[in-house]
Amino acid sequence: MTMTPASEPAFAARPQPANGGGLRVESLRRVLHVARLLGALDDLKTILSVIIDAMRDALDAERATVFEFDHGTETLFSTVAHGLSPMPQMPASGEIRIPVSTGLAGECARTRRIINIPDAYADARFNRSVDKMTGFRTRSILAIPLEGVDGELIGVAQVLNKAEALGGVFTEDDKEIAIALAAQAAVALKRARLLEDRLVRQKLENDIDLARRMQQESWPSCMPSLPGYDIAGFSKPADQTGGDAYDAVGLIHADGRVVVAAEGEPAESSLLFIADATGHGLGPALSVTQARSMLRMGIRSGEDLFAIASNMNTQLCEDLPPGRFVTAWLALLDARRHTLTTFSAGQAPLLHYRVADGSIEVHCADAAPFGVLPDLGDDRPKTVHLAPGDMFVVLSDGFYEAATEAGDQFGDERVANLLRLHRGRSAEEIIAAVRDAVDAFTGGLPAADDQTAVIVRRLGQR
Repeated sequence: MTMTPASEPAFAARPQPANGGGLRVESLRRVLHVARLLGALDDLKTILSVIIDAMRDALDAERATVFEFDHGTETLFSTVAHGLSPMPQMPASGEIRIPVSTGLAGECARTRRIINIPDAYADARFNRSVDKMTGFRTRSILAIPLEGVDGELIGVAQVLNKAEALGGVFTEDDKEIAIALAAQAAVALKRARLLEDRLVRQKLENDIDLARRMQQESWPSCMPSLPGYDIAGFSKPADQTGGDAYDAVGLIHADGRVVVAAEGEPAESSLLFIADATGHGLGPALSVTQARSMLRMGIRSGEDLFAIASNMNTQLCEDLPPGRFVTAWLALLDARRHTLTTFSAGQAPLLHYRVADGSIEVHCADAAPFGVLPDLGDDRPKTVHLAPGDMFVVLSDGFYEAATEAGDQFGDERVANLLRLHRGRSAEEIIAAVRDAVDAFTGGLPAADDQTAVIVRRLGQR
């Protein structure tokens, strides 16, 4: 935060009445005037400026400061005060911050009691560091705790140097005025802080919603159209943004080149992709979005499947913080040869349903997840032949590890049984059947992890 100079006085000082009754009426007028001002404000820095002006003017002092209380660090900090214009001795942040364990302001915060010191330098509790930073000479001090209606400590107000013409020492009448002003100040500060927190939360929620929409809009709006094949994809984040992503890109082979097919245009092959970053939320969402972008760049550069995987791994090893990684599955489906060339970096199991005998072949990962080791190793992509009616199914952990309240997981076998049961249905319907079964199994509990699926099904019967 940056130190903000105090505003103009909250109200013009008036001559003091000669009698005590008049003095109390004048004090009450001042307190009510400040209450009206504070009630109409919601900007924190403006409120702080009004408070210090009111404290200074109502108590006929030279300066005033409001220290706000930081519950997390147990410190008092001030960004708005009289006479604290930036100077070489001031912190670069323009903020004065002191522990509650030191100084008169700290003691006022700890004891929640007003402290009235006629001679600051004669009192061992006085913290001289602020005077050293600012070049100011403190004589008398009145420190007042600012407490919310619930007793919560909001901060401490300090008023410095009672006018010498009025005795130079704060009186009991000054303390009463200070208490009344402090009550108004605490309520206004609390309200401003709550409003500020709400605005910050609202902005954060808007930013997260934008990130969620951007992430989901990056997923395919429709799957590639390959003759003789039915392809479906699905992803549902457990949080507002997810650590999973999927992609499917139609490709056309012409004159020895591979061209990305336009959306809805018939294709001859398709590059398929699933990625699952550790965790879920904004950080993992950025990781899988980065992986998908690299996939798209690899396709346009004409790289083969393993080269794309290797380059993705190299970049993620450089970019991801320690302990973070991305499991991924990349595959090239060739509708002309009815082959699926598949490579998995930590993404498993991969299920190949064979319609001929109802068996399910389980493929394990070929390499460590992206971002773990700089070298993917010696394993290369495998090629699987898809007969009419065969399916190749890739699901993220969010399906397999979906659990009941007792901790029982959905597991591989239940997925395998669903594939056999719904083998004649479309790929999209099979994904819906798996989702429904997982939801029924967990009793509708909120998903603990993102759920993503890609299913490739060759049409026809053997």
